[in-house]
Amino acid sequence: MPAILAGGDVILAARTAAGKTEAAFLPLLSRVLPTLDGGRPGFSVLYVSPLKALINDQFRRLESLLEACDLPLHRWHGDVSADAKRKARERPQGVVLITPESLEATLVRRGGDAPRLFGALAAIIIDELHAFVGTERGRQLQSVLSRIEVGAGRDRIDRIGLSATLGDMALAREALRPGEPDRVRLVESGEGGSDLLLQVRGYECPQRREPSRDTPALPAGLGARGTLPVRSEDGSHPASDEVGPIAEHLFEVLRGRRNLLFAGSRQNVEIYTDRLRSLSEAARLPNEFFPHHGNLARAERETVETRLREDGRPTTAVATTTLELGIDIGDVESVAQIGPGWSVSSLRQRLGRSGRRKGKPSILRIYVAEDAFAPTLHPADRLRLDLVQAVAMVELLLARWCEPPRVQGLHLSTLIHQVLALIAQTGGLRPDTAWQVLCRRGPFRNVGRELFVEVLRAIARPEGALVEMSPDGLLMLGRAGERLAAGYDFYAVFQVDEEYRVVVAGGKTLGTVPLDTTLAPGQTIIFNGRRWRIESIDARAKVLLVSPTVAALPPRFGGAGAAIHDEVVAAMRRCLAGTHVPAFLDPGARALLEQGRQAFRADDLDKRSILQIKRDCVIFPWVGSLKLQTLALALLARNFQASPLWHTVEVRDCSADDLRTVLSEMAASPPPDGEALAGVAAKTAREKYDRYLTDSLLVKAATAERLDAASIPAAARRILEPCT
Repeated sequence: MPAILAGGDVILAARTAAGKTEAAFLPLLSRVLPTLDGGRPGFSVLYVSPLKALINDQFRRLESLLEACDLPLHRWHGDVSADAKRKARERPQGVVLITPESLEATLVRRGGDAPRLFGALAAIIIDELHAFVGTERGRQLQSVLSRIEVGAGRDRIDRIGLSATLGDMALAREALRPGEPDRVRLVESGEGGSDLLLQVRGYECPQRREPSRDTPALPAGLGARGTLPVRSEDGSHPASDEVGPIAEHLFEVLRGRRNLLFAGSRQNVEIYTDRLRSLSEAARLPNEFFPHHGNLARAERETVETRLREDGRPTTAVATTTLELGIDIGDVESVAQIGPGWSVSSLRQRLGRSGRRKGKPSILRIYVAEDAFAPTLHPADRLRLDLVQAVAMVELLLARWCEPPRVQGLHLSTLIHQVLALIAQTGGLRPDTAWQVLCRRGPFRNVGRELFVEVLRAIARPEGALVEMSPDGLLMLGRAGERLAAGYDFYAVFQVDEEYRVVVAGGKTLGTVPLDTTLAPGQTIIFNGRRWRIESIDARAKVLLVSPTVAALPPRFGGAGAAIHDEVVAAMRRCLAGTHVPAFLDPGARALLEQGRQAFRADDLDKRSILQIKRDCVIFPWVGSLKLQTLALALLARNFQASPLWHTVEVRDCSADDLRTVLSEMAASPPPDGEALAGVAAKTAREKYDRYLTDSLLVKAATAERLDAASIPAAARRILEPCT
């Protein structure tokens, strides 16, 4: 509170439900109230939230406080009526709770009103700051905040970030005030939180068999375990053999209480909700298990939230990530999770939802299923890496570590959006002024003048026609740019991953997948339990053209890849190489861990990182996803058929000696050219406006955001070290 009373930029970092909202609003309103009489017209405080549901929740929490202060409180998002927004604009006073997209829409549609609306702001509060760091939406918010200051004629407006603790709080400072992190004061809670009751449960299920060549492809969204994944936060694609035992235990421990169950994908949410409902009916008990995910209608989600928060009946919400952030759902007794998850920070966020009552412990159960052990399993599956990943993440959680966000991206798609938004806001401006506002002063500080001009030329091409130059040198919206800026969906920079059709040569479609990993022609994917060679990737038509391929390696059926941090993978290797059995493992998980360690020793993975299996090889680099994908591309660039699969790189038709020879060369050489590696990969349009970029710009963006060429020599040395 003293930091906010004193003024300036401040970050309040503490666990969920620690009181960050009140710690920000009470001193801020104390600053605001004495200045209202005879002051400038305009809103006093902007509160920016990533979720409409969180805004509705905070409105309910703050309503009585603002009423006692005799200050108006406004909700402002897509579900609020146009009349309510109009009234707030006509008499701008008090506090506004708003989403980044609604803030963008206000600037674009009524840029001339910025001084009147925002000129008197005491501060802007950004809730869930950690959810914005390193993302396209976060870069948009940084730019919008800078544009508000420019439009309101203010050098700077205080920014207050509310955040869960990040692995590197310096990144949070930079996110709050780009280019000036040292001027941001950090107030971080040292509170240890409640006691923790924790269990990781392991299940061994019958092994999946590789389907025959005539097995029909599953519909989109129903990929088999081990395929290039359908979107899933936790990597699990359950079948009845694993759902049954897990659901029975969930029913036993959750029934009669208030809980959150994070099931991973939307498909998993529906499957587990259905199974738990069936168990309730079989026991002749009222159902208390309800789904909560983004595809459900808002009214359905709010019914579940209200029941958790206000209804005394036992309730378990089976959710994706929709209940991970700070929506008030009352006191939850326990949290359960299917699969190991992808990040320690997410695990920490989920855990913070329970144990909020004084004297009550936080309760976390993690359920991991592995296929029955057999010599025919893929070497990675024999290591029980899902279970080992869960162990590594829990141990890092207990050590108070979490992933720092990756922040060095160019975010060129969002830059395009902000160029269009700034032109729409101002009616037109000179290119150098746009660069000054967005790059020199704004958040795109790693975009120099030359790169900015290259982006402008790309979006001014006739095939794009987003911008054009007026005779007097002003940057104006082009024909297509005007259509985009007038569209309802213009204000959001994020988009749901578009799915690519997987098509066999000859035209047969096998199904669809989101292409959210870095892949290249010549690599292998597993889809519907079979191996396929990527022949080509058509980014415009969104098609993966594949052909069947036969490998000496057995098919693998474990979890699919995602953006896993180096430290998590390093902890996994330490776990496999060690002998300590964590107390939080149940007997099933202990047995799986012992199987994994036996396989680790049997394959001599404590002494080597390359396994030869007939004519193919598997590399265990023990690095995170970014470096793993970069290593595969570096080998592909040297004419090896290398494919990143889960925590391994598979290399077709080569010997371990040949691999060691080329890795020795890579270890002794300077890092490869990142743009050359990016040129090998498919130039897919991942972000909303990527389709307007040239191939050269897509390569620059991929180099900065999805590759780590500098890591190659060290990764090669690490692979070779056990052999020397």
